[in-house]
Amino acid sequence: MFSIVILGTGNVATHMFKAFQNSKATRVIQVYNHRPESLKAFENLVDTTSSISGLKAADLYLLCLKDDVIEKISEQIQSFEAIVAHTSGSQTVLSKPNSAVFYPLQTFSKNSPLDYSKIPICLEANSEENISILKTIASSISNQVFEIDSTQRQTLHLAAVFVCNFTNHLYKIGEDICQKDQMPFDILKALIQETSEKVNRESPSQIQTGPAIRKDSSTIKRHLKQLKDKRHKDIYQLLTQSIIESHD
Repeated sequence: MFSIVILGTGNVATHMFKAFQNSKATRVIQVYNHRPESLKAFENLVDTTSSISGLKAADLYLLCLKDDVIEKISEQIQSFEAIVAHTSGSQTVLSKPNSAVFYPLQTFSKNSPLDYSKIPICLEANSEENISILKTIASSISNQVFEIDSTQRQTLHLAAVFVCNFTNHLYKIGEDICQKDQMPFDILKALIQETSEKVNRESPSQIQTGPAIRKDSSTIKRHLKQLKDKRHKDIYQLLTQSIIESHD
């Protein structure tokens, strides 16, 4: 059984803790955060510490931290035999010996349950031995494990921002538009569901619908007139033009 110390208590850390605790091949032996108050949710479940010097010996130190502190914290971990892996989609493998990447490609919210077996885990390490260990650990929680390099992972992270973060922001704009005229956002959820299900069956380029691909100028003009928020208008125009040009 592989012993794991998780550094961080945010969304990714919370879900990785749950995933590894439910795996027969791994055991989380400690959770770290520099703020003691952030450890309260874990105190009755596992040993916790707010001091790097108080970290227990483990097979894997998993850094579920903000990108700008990953390298600094990594340098403070004194174990030279354990794997030190971060979960960032945009950071490269660190120069520290036994450095690695354990990137779960998913959007995480603490209170949203997930099927961990379906989450792609993207791995990278600076030795074949460490890749082999990470594949065993990752395979204990997921059926989708991939070995990819930093360039590929950064490309995936960029694509993920478009399909997840930007899309969710568009949902938020749609919610704002509905609320302006006192309509429930729930009315749109069947449409959202069908759109996401289509992507599982066909290429996004083949399922585009709407006034932009039809070049329905009268509807487009009416929509732009309806939009009072300049930011929403700018986004509508930019996306409309992008759809038109990508299907010319």
